[in-house]
Amino acid sequence: MEDVKEDGRASSAVVWASLGAAGVFEALTVLETQDKTVRAASPWQDDPYDVVVSLAQFAVPMPALVIALRLLVWRAPGGADRVRQTVRAAGAMVTLVGLTVVSEWAAVIARTPASSSGTWASVLIGGLVVNSVLTMAIAVLLVRGHRGQGSAGPWRHDWLGDAVFVCRRIPVLRRWVGPDAADRVRRRAMTVFVALSTLAAAAITGAQAIGERWTDPLLIAWFLIVVATSNLAFCVISNAVAGFIARPARPRTRRIAEASAVAGCVAISAATAFRDALWPVFGTGSLTSVPALAALTLGAGLATSLVTAALLLACFPYDSSGSRRRFGAVATHLRRPDKHR
Repeated sequence: MEDVKEDGRASSAVVWASLGAAGVFEALTVLETQDKTVRAASPWQDDPYDVVVSLAQFAVPMPALVIALRLLVWRAPGGADRVRQTVRAAGAMVTLVGLTVVSEWAAVIARTPASSSGTWASVLIGGLVVNSVLTMAIAVLLVRGHRGQGSAGPWRHDWLGDAVFVCRRIPVLRRWVGPDAADRVRRRAMTVFVALSTLAAAAITGAQAIGERWTDPLLIAWFLIVVATSNLAFCVISNAVAGFIARPARPRTRRIAEASAVAGCVAISAATAFRDALWPVFGTGSLTSVPALAALTLGAGLATSLVTAALLLACFPYDSSGSRRRFGAVATHLRRPDKHR
């Protein structure tokens, strides 16, 4: 028991450190993307680098927020699962930061020395150095912490259970939030991910359309789809890594459909980032038409989804009882928050 508590304290310190590093990254990213003067001097203001930076700008705060909120119930029942899941969520967040840092360094290397000169460019590159050092240091600590935890069986607690645990202790929310509501969310996790992704995308698209004074409905609709699909891919992948919502067993066809959809979402983001390099393969001239842009990026996503589904159906033609037991055990072993002791 003492070893578990000691591991929990050490992991909590690492998680707090990762949140601090994420805060530094977010502050610098907001500065370089929202201030027009700073953005004009940014070495990574163009695609494909800007797509990665823009995605990280909105994706990093989401796990950071839920990680910080979960630290409020760090000593609640289910400590072993909570430590493992929170460390993995912090690892996913730091990985996203690391990928963005790599993309920014690639932009610095690709640009000419003259285009990376100036006061603000020097400030941004200095911030990039700080982000790089912090990210590498936190990554090392997270890897050591993950190795120290060893392997374990299926999770008996998830983040959703902690949310219910907290809400059951708030008189106003007690009558509205309970184990039955959590079970409904677990059964409809994909619907929840789609709804949250679309709502966040609508807010981002609205701000972008107002800020850039867009009037083309097709451009606005395309941007909404791109942001929503990137959000959905992030939600599903991060949930698989950190176990925010422990999902019950699902039929083989549904699992394949979800995996194919996520692959298509990732392909849309990739095609958007590298659209200028991809366009010569399919068209002529420069890519300036919104219908052509939508056809290229969304078509890449659709094609990737179909190919992924075909490959998964060919590689896994039959369902496996082992998979049913593994996924089913997660939902079966979850304890209801009102029965914690």
